[in-house]
Amino acid sequence: MADIHNNQTDHAEDNKDAASRLQSDINSARHDRKIKKKNQNSLRKRQQHMRVVYLIALAAVLVLILAVAGINIQRKQAKRAAIKAEKAAEIESEEAALDAKRSVISQAETMAEGYDYDGAVALLQSQPNAGTDSELKSAIAKITAEKATTSAVDTTDVPHIFFHSLIVDTDRAFNTKLWSAFDIAGTNAWMTTIDEFDKIIQQLYDNGYVLIRMRDLVTQTTDADGTVHFTANKSLMLPAGKKPIVLSVDDWSYYHTYEGHGYADKAVLDKDGNVKCQYTDAKGKVSVGDYDVVPRLNTFCEKHPDFSYKGARGLIAMTGYNGVFGYRTDTAYKTGENLDDDQKAWLKDHPDFNWDDEVAEAKKIADAVKSEGWEFACHTWGHLSVTNLPVETLEADQDKWQATVANITGKTDTIIFAHGADIGTWKNYDASTNADYAYLKSVGYNFYANVDASSKYWIQIRDSYVRQGRIDCDGYQMWRALSGEAKTNVFEDLFDVKSVFDSSRPTPVKAVGKA
Repeated sequence: MADIHNNQTDHAEDNKDAASRLQSDINSARHDRKIKKKNQNSLRKRQQHMRVVYLIALAAVLVLILAVAGINIQRKQAKRAAIKAEKAAEIESEEAALDAKRSVISQAETMAEGYDYDGAVALLQSQPNAGTDSELKSAIAKITAEKATTSAVDTTDVPHIFFHSLIVDTDRAFNTKLWSAFDIAGTNAWMTTIDEFDKIIQQLYDNGYVLIRMRDLVTQTTDADGTVHFTANKSLMLPAGKKPIVLSVDDWSYYHTYEGHGYADKAVLDKDGNVKCQYTDAKGKVSVGDYDVVPRLNTFCEKHPDFSYKGARGLIAMTGYNGVFGYRTDTAYKTGENLDDDQKAWLKDHPDFNWDDEVAEAKKIADAVKSEGWEFACHTWGHLSVTNLPVETLEADQDKWQATVANITGKTDTIIFAHGADIGTWKNYDASTNADYAYLKSVGYNFYANVDASSKYWIQIRDSYVRQGRIDCDGYQMWRALSGEAKTNVFEDLFDVKSVFDSSRPTPVKAVGKA
């Protein structure tokens, strides 16, 4: 029994040991599973970490790749932009060069329209690639061909016409309620209306006339000692059907006697520096425009460059006793000495008058006028009748003209006599017998002009001077031609008087005094 008990005990112990080992194995297995699970979790974490690291690295690589790609794209875009900009600049430069070239061609064509063929060709030939550029070569060939169609004109049979300041408002100029019969008669006789002027210029153009300078009539040479000589110009070339004519304007001063009579007030410059006129209408409204010969003819020539030979306009014959261009530039206004009643009244009405300012403004006008193709002539300071005038009187007047007019307009070698007078007869001037001519020649006058409406033209070209008769395009001469009073209709080759004559004029038109 004891053995059985021991065996049972042993068996129990064995079972206990077995159970213990089994539990140990179970615990070990559980531990192993925990370790394994822990390791697996750790592995999964490492793997997740590695995936995160990988993704970050991949993202970084992608960012880098994209950045590099972006830089390359930017570089390509910048390069394309640079190429585009370079091309645009090249095109712009080519277009600018083309525009400049065509502007020069246009300028040359305008010069050729004004019969300055040599100047036009010289301008074109001065351009880059003139010998190879097809447009330049074509323009040169065209102008050269145009010049070949011209021929020299006779400069000994050229008419010379002239005007005074134009009547803007005929209702005021011819109003018997405003002015005396004498005032109206003088205005009617010696002045031209704007309507008449426009028609005259248009018909001159339509009839083939071309404005030239008085000095274009001649070829001038000068000796070493300064002595000048003149011969008829044999090289004034114009196309068939074109005829030269000289034009002048007297008394562009806007005398006090013009005030309120329907004339412009004074010359002014517009915003572009062009010469215009200020005008005050009957209601007191002030405006600026083409209210007289100078700006009106300028505008016409801009539209019709073939009406002007090499930019010629005309001669402006200036006095000085009331100033110039409507500016009170005579020294009497400054000193207050020897003033007439009109001058006194004007100064009283202009208490802010400044003589220096007037002279400065007048000089601006004179400079602009000359740049537009006009020339100035002396008309004597005091609008003198020079016939049989003592030399001493002429000298005193010239001193005033040089001091108060030439200081603004500049020197001139041309004198246009007032009142239709002259210092001699139709015979040649002779310094040995004509003291007035000897004096005027000594102070530099080479070109002389009077008034002669007895013939269609009158010219003296002598070795030492040039003299020309002028036809007055005013109410008196037009009425004489229209009514048949004139033996010769000096206008018949120039314009049709009947279509030009202003119907607002009082008729008949009689001569009152002298213009």
